[in-house]
Amino acid sequence: VQLVESGGGLVQAGGSLRLSCAASGSIFSIHSMGWYRQAPGKQRELVATITDGGSTNYADSVKGRFTISRNNAANTVYLQMNSLKPEDTGVYYCYYAVGPYVNWGQGTQATVSS
Repeated sequence: VQLVESGGGLVQAGGSLRLSCAASGSIFSIHSMGWYRQAPGKQRELVATITDGGSTNYADSVKGRFTISRNNAANTVYLQMNSLKPEDTGVYYCYYAVGPYVNWGQGTQATVSS
């Protein structure tokens, strides 16, 4: 499975960004997709996940501000990020997982200025 992310950029605090992740290849019916992020000098951390059935999960730090959604027909996952804070800055990586097997996208940079 190949993942292509888009939608990163530079925004002021309080602003919004929408990330997209398009998956192509052999998509299994049972899987999960989502987003991790990595800030400079920090470990990669989970941001949000969504299953093939639409169940979602969020990191506490983004609950109420970020929304993950998906378009199954287009094999695309979105991350709507609102009320952005400088600490949301980082490279956002999309993933696709089937059991223990994980594919990663190349990452897209999101920078939030104060």
